[in-house]
Amino acid sequence: MKAPTPSPVQDPPERTSPSTGKTSKSILGIFGSTFITIFLAEMGDKTQLTTLLMTAESDAPWVVFLGAALALITTSLIGVLLGRWLANRVSEETIETFAAVILLFIAILLLGEMVNL
Repeated sequence: MKAPTPSPVQDPPERTSPSTGKTSKSILGIFGSTFITIFLAEMGDKTQLTTLLMTAESDAPWVVFLGAALALITTSLIGVLLGRWLANRVSEETIETFAAVILLFIAILLLGEMVNL
């Protein structure tokens, strides 16, 4: 009987941090999943539509691009710093539960607005 051959494309091994005991993915994997998630989340949202309208109304599309890019970088920096601060103080399960409750609350509010239309 022949042993199964490994897949030619394999995920890089996860590493365990000696200081925290947590496993971590490769830098490239974290970057890729973050880029794809944020890119897809931002497509067609109000920020992109606002940038589109501001560009259409201005004579300086590169200035609009730089302003929008700086704003997105700044909000991302705030998210990263706040996320790191929370990760050092609150368990991952608590953060996930809190995020789920907030998203459920927002969904209920949006559903309530839709019913009142």
